[in-house]
Amino acid sequence: MEECDKLGRKLDNLSKPLTEGIMIKKRNARRKTQNAFTLVELLLVIVIIAGLAAMIMPRLAGRSEQAKIAIAKTDVISNMPSALDLYELDNGKYPSNLQALLANPGGLNSWKGPYIRRKPIDPWGNTYQYRYPSTHGKDYDLYSLGPDGVEGNDDVTNWEE
Repeated sequence: MEECDKLGRKLDNLSKPLTEGIMIKKRNARRKTQNAFTLVELLLVIVIIAGLAAMIMPRLAGRSEQAKIAIAKTDVISNMPSALDLYELDNGKYPSNLQALLANPGGLNSWKGPYIRRKPIDPWGNTYQYRYPSTHGKDYDLYSLGPDGVEGNDDVTNWEE
C-alpha cells in the first residue's frame, strides 16, 4: 500500500508542472483577448470624438477671422505707417506707391530701404491700398479691403479708429 501511495504522490508531483503550464497558457490567452479593443468600442470612441469636434469647431471658426482683422489693424495703424514715416524722413516726401518701400523707385539718392520686409499683402491675400495725398485729411490713406476684397464697410483703414 505504501508503494501505491508513493507512486501516487510521484504521479501527482509529475502532473503538477503539466497542469500549471496549461493554466498559465490559459491565463495568457485570456490576457491577450482582454487587452484588445473590439471594433464596436473603437467605433464608439470615434463617434464621441467626432461629436466633440462638431461642437467645438464652430466656436473656433470665427476666431481666425477676428485674428486676421487684428493683424490688418496692426499693419494699417502701426507697422506700415512706421515704414512710410521712415521713407518720408529719408526722402522728404511720402512715396507715390507702396512698392517704393521695397525697392528704390529710381532717382532717389537718399533712399535707405527696404523699409518693409515683405510685399504689402493683407491677411486675406489682397494688396494694401495706399493713396497719397490723402482724401480723408491725413498725410496719406492706407487701408485693407477687408475679408470680401471689395471697398466697403468691412475695410480696415487708417482714418477710422
